[in-house]
Amino acid sequence: MKNNRWHILPDPQTLAETAAKIIEECSQSALTEKGAFKIVLAGGTTPEKIYQHLAKIKTDWSCWSIYFGDERCLPIDDPQRNSIMATHSWLKHVSIPENNIHPIPAELGPEAAAQRYAGEIESALPFDLVLLGMGEDGHTASLFPGQHHNTTELVHPVHEAPKPPPERVSLSLEALNNSNTVIILVAGAAKRKAVQQWQADEDLPIASIHGRNGCEIYLDLAAQP
Repeated sequence: MKNNRWHILPDPQTLAETAAKIIEECSQSALTEKGAFKIVLAGGTTPEKIYQHLAKIKTDWSCWSIYFGDERCLPIDDPQRNSIMATHSWLKHVSIPENNIHPIPAELGPEAAAQRYAGEIESALPFDLVLLGMGEDGHTASLFPGQHHNTTELVHPVHEAPKPPPERVSLSLEALNNSNTVIILVAGAAKRKAVQQWQADEDLPIASIHGRNGCEIYLDLAAQP
């Protein structure tokens, strides 16, 4: 929890608007400083609202590079995939070059996909911004409580996830934490207990996220303990 900054906002819509504004500001800073912006995307309903806002901003999309924090091992065009949601809500509406969009090849299965994606992640680090959510059990990306992974990996194959589908691929803590900015979004009363556990320093995956400079954590009122 060290260096984390907690922000309370009234509702998920305000959460999404605020996060979209911060992402836009971070992208402008990165583009000014180095002419490129590398972002890791999250799945879920609140991020989807963020992506709808981002589809409307004015920026040099040719300098954006898109990565994903996790993915479900489903067919490449399955609507439950995070990459498909991001494409429909944002990416297909802007002029980011196709080569700058790096979906996780989760259709290959957990091991093959993790191995292939690790090469892309290694060459991308450090990220400028990582966007994450938190589940009701304190998981983030597809890092779930009680599951153990090889700590030397940048990308993990995930089996027996407690949420369907059981097979997934996830960036590791090492990869997710190698980012200048980390934004964590938490919305809804169902998340309140996990937030309480997190603030009490219980052993949850979300509690191991710290980025390079701490995290910006945005809760809506319903999620506030």
